[in-house]
Amino acid sequence: MSGHASAITGATCLYAIYDPVSGRCRMASAGHPGPALVRPRGRVEFPELPTGLPLGVGGMPFEAVEFQLPEGSRLALFTDGLVEDRDRDFDTGLRLLADALSRPGRSPDQAASDVLTTMLFPVPSDDIALLIADTRRLEADRIAEWEVPGEHAAVSRVRNAGSAQLVEWGLGDIAFAAELILSELVTNAIRYGSAPVGVRLVRDRSLICEVSDGSSTSPHLRYAATTDEGGRGLFLVAQYAERWGTRYTDRGKVIWAELPLTGGAEPQPVEPLDLDSLEDLAW
Repeated sequence: MSGHASAITGATCLYAIYDPVSGRCRMASAGHPGPALVRPRGRVEFPELPTGLPLGVGGMPFEAVEFQLPEGSRLALFTDGLVEDRDRDFDTGLRLLADALSRPGRSPDQAASDVLTTMLFPVPSDDIALLIADTRRLEADRIAEWEVPGEHAAVSRVRNAGSAQLVEWGLGDIAFAAELILSELVTNAIRYGSAPVGVRLVRDRSLICEVSDGSSTSPHLRYAATTDEGGRGLFLVAQYAERWGTRYTDRGKVIWAELPLTGGAEPQPVEPLDLDSLEDLAW
């Protein structure tokens, strides 16, 4: 960055969301090189992504691209310093990278070590970041899904169905927190979102609770005053979830919350919470 007042600085970013249920991957680039995709038999591709402006440079929206990843494929995300050098142009670097990634039978750590050995000779002239991850698909018995009708009475039915599923999975220790999160998210999807509303529970390394609806309106976490009748929905979700967030789809949005599979240090309410009454709380 120069010392002039008019100088502009920014950061590049490649953002990816992989769904282990459907095998779909959604990506967007803010001035960053796209990924390398390694097919299960070792063929390497470089999917084309629309390249937006770097973060902090402009206010234009970013275009996302979604594609299907075969089970057992591998993604490599990297900075341009890995492939481009004073003595090597970008296309030449991509060819070297593809060759280093194409050899099968290696773990991600082994593949990363081989890539760095190939690409960093003799001495790198730029900072470098490399991330290699394998994809996988979850078994059907780790997923539970429900369509939710747009009526208030559906909230308790979904909560009860979710509770029964958690018991079947042996996750009774986290049932209370999961039921509370489902109640809040479903209630507000019905009240403030639009059809179709859906619920998905995913049992992986953690429990992921997802509620989708057809609206792209962004939820906002706010702190309600003690005299407010509502406004605590997302606050409760944030208190009980290990992490939570929103992602947008072509048909609306998904609000997700993640819980550890074993009961941890849950926030302890001063008085027992009535989940049915919480359905009346607004965000």
